[in-house]
Amino acid sequence: MTSKRHFLKTALLLTLALAGTTAAQAADGLYTLKCGERTMTVDAAHGGKILSLKYGDTEVLSQSRFPESFGSTFWTSPQKEWNWPPVAEFDKQAYTVEQAEPATDATTTTLLRIRSQVSARLGFSIGKTFRADAKSGTFTITYTIKNEGSEARRVAPWEISRVPNGESTIFFQAENDKVWPDGLLSFQPAQKAVWYKPDEAPQNRKVNADGKGWLAYCANGLLLLKTFPDMKAGEEAPGEAEIQVYVNRGKTYIELESQGAYTLLHPGQELSWTVGWHLLPVNEKTQAPKKLIKKVLKIKKAQK
Repeated sequence: MTSKRHFLKTALLLTLALAGTTAAQAADGLYTLKCGERTMTVDAAHGGKILSLKYGDTEVLSQSRFPESFGSTFWTSPQKEWNWPPVAEFDKQAYTVEQAEPATDATTTTLLRIRSQVSARLGFSIGKTFRADAKSGTFTITYTIKNEGSEARRVAPWEISRVPNGESTIFFQAENDKVWPDGLLSFQPAQKAVWYKPDEAPQNRKVNADGKGWLAYCANGLLLLKTFPDMKAGEEAPGEAEIQVYVNRGKTYIELESQGAYTLLHPGQELSWTVGWHLLPVNEKTQAPKKLIKKVLKIKKAQK
């Protein structure tokens, strides 16, 4: 009885301290983090993927159920180290729940920390820590890559988020001539950024760019802004880039991709890389490029 009272008291204190922010465990390893009107669902049992991101009832991420076409995942870079398909321990297999702090009751948490199995091929394990900040309305994800092997290896972090190919805009800060291969996707310069309105083609297409530590997607009256450390020139993994946009053939889905610095890890060492997910409503007036850029830069400045 004493332990139960202690647990309930702890839960109540956490709830009061983090009012408006919860993460509830559902069936089959699903965890739902709620931050005001924003809801993020993580599947710890199947690759630690983010299955859903909503503002109210409006879904942002692709809900296709074809393999590698839905939700948001995390891989190691460069891809040439594993080619295809994605490493099963990181992308498909169950993650161990290392921490799920209680909030309102036994099935509710305020922080979720999970870890993958060790990849037999690469010798790495992946850690993911999800937090929701009620004050700023931001989901923060800290990814770690740990060298579990016996030899030093280089690796970079890589987040991949799938969104529908519909009426939307993708934009980030970069020079138009620094998006390559040139002409593959119709990015247009404006307000010191490049802008792409998704189109349809019979082939898969992917571009790379050296950005400024953020990548944005605007659709259905919502702005999704992802912020991450801005890489310096030469820090990217071989053949990779800080920002990548992949458009699957037809009108199916698009991947918003960002990467961190290529890092040498000795046995037992790990790198840490944090991405902020900012989701907020925008109306027609605030969807103009000048207004959107102003909003993005304001959020970036508040992080410093």
